[in-house]
This record gives sequence, structure tokens and C-alpha cells, in this order.
Amino acid sequence: MEELVTKFYTAFANHDTETMVSCYHKDVIFEDPAFGVLKGERAKDMWRMLSASQKGKEFKISFSNVESHENRCSANWEAVYHFSKTGRKVHNKISAQFEFKDGLIIKHTDTFNLHKWASQAMGFKGWLIGGTSFFQKKLQKQTNALLDKFEKKY
Repeated sequence: MEELVTKFYTAFANHDTETMVSCYHKDVIFEDPAFGVLKGERAKDMWRMLSASQKGKEFKISFSNVESHENRCSANWEAVYHFSKTGRKVHNKISAQFEFKDGLIIKHTDTFNLHKWASQAMGFKGWLIGGTSFFQKKLQKQTNALLDKFEKKY
């Protein structure tokens, strides 16, 4: 399990999206504050979209504390990048939880402080509303609309 999670994040750090998504079970369920719940191919396409949007840009990933507990695994990872809509630098610290089936990741849950992320990405406006459920719902609607658009092209 730890080897698979390490493979996933090493591929992410190397911008190797297809190796990343090969770590996912076909019925994977992914969840995070920005996208909400994504299942199967849509979860894989989210990583493809994020990778494509960062090509040629400063986008650094690091990970640590990969630990397994029975049929689960946890890890911490960090992303440093410039938010495309504002150009503001973001340093997001994420905690990840994984569950496995058939030797692959069946469930992946990322948690991070959305208010802190919004403050970095959008400045004062993000600080003002970034901690509200209204903001989270609006963000998820926007990110999923971008994913819909990506999937039509992909």
C-alpha cells in the first residue's frame, strides 16, 4: 500500500499523470473540498485536467509521512503553484487518506483548509468568504464545469 501511494505521488511530482491514474481502481471514489466527490474515470480526468493546466508552469509537489494502517494508508502532500485566475502564489498543505481494493486505490480523500487556500489564491476576497459553505459550493460548481469542458475535449 505504501509503495502504491509513493508511486502515485512520485508520478505526480514528475507530471506523469497516466502513471498516477493507473494507481486508481476503475471504481475509485475521490473527494476533496475543491471538487467534491468524483467517481471512476471522472476522478482520473480531474488529475489529467490539473496536470494539463499546469504544463510548463511552476508547479511543485512534495509528499511525506506515507503510513499504512491495516487496509488504509495516509500521506501528507504539498502543492506550490500560481493560481491561474489571479496569478497569486498558493502553498497548499493536504492530508490524504487511501483505501484499497484489488491492489489499487479505491478511495482517496484529500482534506485541506479551504479558507486558507482561498485567502492565498484570491487575497482579501478569499479571506472574507473562503470559509463559507456558499464559497465551497460555488467553487465545486466551477471546478466541475471546468472538468466537464475538459472531458468533452479529452
